[in-house]
Amino acid sequence: MSEELVGERLARLRGDFAAIDADGDGYITEREFREHFPGLPAEALGALSRDGDADGDGRFSLEEFLRLMS
Repeated sequence: MSEELVGERLARLRGDFAAIDADGDGYITEREFREHFPGLPAEALGALSRDGDADGDGRFSLEEFLRLMS
């Protein structure tokens, strides 16, 4: 993948993160996921938390979000 495409993808993912992070605190919580994706099944949310919340603090940092989406 070219450096330009990588930069575009990173910019898009940062924008996606900001759109989900409703309170702008730099973290996505389970509540914010549920509000942004109201039809998301509880099982999917549990899988996201299990697979993506690397430090187990109950929220996603930008870095965790980027790892999850790549």
